[in-house]
This record gives sequence, C-alpha cells and structure tokens, in this order.
Amino acid sequence: VQLVESGGGLVQAGGSLRLSCAASGSISSTNVMGWYRQAPGKQRELVAIITSGGTTNYADSVKGRFTISRDNAKNTVYLQMNSLKPEDTAVYYCQLRVSYYSASVYWGQGTQVTVSS
Repeated sequence: VQLVESGGGLVQAGGSLRLSCAASGSISSTNVMGWYRQAPGKQRELVAIITSGGTTNYADSVKGRFTISRDNAKNTVYLQMNSLKPEDTAVYYCQLRVSYYSASVYWGQGTQVTVSS
C-alpha cells in the first residue's frame, strides 16, 4: 500500500487549506483512513479519522474547524482545514489502517502545513 499526500503549504491565520491523500495497492474494504500531525518537538497526534462507512472522529482541538471526508471509489481521503491557527502548524501525515482494530497501518510521507500569525 502506498499513500501520497498533497495540498500542504503556507497560509495566514484564519485561512483554509485542503489536504488530499490517495492510496494505492492492495486495500481492504474495511480500512480506516485518517490524518495525524506532528509539530516540532512534539509527539505525533491524531487529527481525524474516517471509516469506510463514513463514521468520523476528531481531535477536540480541530472540531468545528476541520472536516475529514473520503471517496471510496478513488481510495482518497481529504482534510478540509478552515479557520487555521498558528498552533495548527505541523507536518500532516496520512494513515491507512487495514481495519478499525488492526495493528497493520501504512503512512504517507507527510506534508508541511505552516500557519503564519
């Protein structure tokens, strides 16, 4: 399985960005896709996940500002980020988990998001 992310960049506080992550390879129909982020000097943290059935879960820090969605036909997950804050600055990683309780996961290479104040 390969994950290719796109859409990062530099934006001013209050602005928006949309991240995309396309998966290819042998992908189970029960997979869970999500976004994690890692800021300098901090641990990687969950941003949002979405099951193949469309159930979502968000970190409290992004609720109401970020929206995760997916296109199962394209094996692609999106993260719409609105009202961005400087504290959202991080490298954002796409993850694909084979199924909800599986320990088998794949990661993208990461895409930088920088929010200036």
